Amino acid sequence: MNYPSFDSRDFRQALGQFPTGVTIITCKTSAGENVGMTASSFNSVSLEPPLVLWSIAKGAWSLAAFAEARHFAIHVLAAHQQELSNQFARQGADKFHGINTDEGLGGAPLLQDYCARFQCQMLHQYDGGDHLILVGRVLDFCSKPQAPLVFHSGRYARLEEAAVVI
Repeated sequence: MNYPSFDSRDFRQALGQFPTGVTIITCKTSAGENVGMTASSFNSVSLEPPLVLWSIAKGAWSLAAFAEARHFAIHVLAAHQQELSNQFARQGADKFHGINTDEGLGGAPLLQDYCARFQCQMLHQYDGGDHLILVGRVLDFCSKPQAPLVFHSGRYARLEEAAVVI
């Protein structure tokens, strides 16, 4: 099958028109190391059973840790957590420096501040081109009503309350 050829920069810019929330995904390696990264590729899959998915670039430093993890935690960030998002987006740094965590299911480090948090058991992994798609079964979740951190057109954005509720 012949697929159309796109300029990847133009394609990425078009995809950026879809605003997303910002998450930090965490897990613990078999050697006991905490691993975490910022991701905007999070979505619900199913309510029954409760399933969510996210994806990680195949070139990501933390790919092996997440691909081997039996559990992971997804933290939906609040609007005031832009610096935390940046901290976990940096490569090579100690992402957990100065961050207090609790131990979650399967040892996954849990951040203490978030809009919503989902503790998951790894269920499926799928090839997704230059990404690996990870599907988790939600074993526990909690939420704190506050404005979320939003990403749009390659930068952080503020969510404005709609005048009409749909």
